Amino acid sequence: MLKIRLSMGGAKKRPVYKIVIADSRFPRDGRFIEKVGFFNPLLPKDKKERINLEVERIKHWISKGAKPTLRVSRILGEAEIYPMPPKGNNPLKAIPKKDRKKEKEADKKPAAEGAKTEPKKEEPKAAAPKTEPKKEEPKKV
Repeated sequence: MLKIRLSMGGAKKRPVYKIVIADSRFPRDGRFIEKVGFFNPLLPKDKKERINLEVERIKHWISKGAKPTLRVSRILGEAEIYPMPPKGNNPLKAIPKKDRKKEKEADKKPAAEGAKTEPKKEEPKAAAPKTEPKKEEPKKV
């Protein structure tokens, strides 16, 4: 399956991505069919040099059946080449991890007063037959 995806390049802590057409079985930075643009995330969003796309070639490959990855589909959506993917919902992302744990513990506590809750009916458990441990007789010497 053909994918339109990012291929990472650049120096340590200075990423620069190529937007490439590649078979989904190839490695991320490995073999690709064609380079159709680049993306530099370190530049401000209003700079023209941040994203460069070869629109005609991208449309050509999409017509051939290439599917963009989520990140590339967002880039293409901003350029109005491809429909923008739906926004994800992760409400816990803004909360620090240690505070998330506190909230989970608070959720496990019983509901607030005044809330209608049905009492849990406990079913009687079948009693297991009790067996007494075998008593060993002292050895005679």
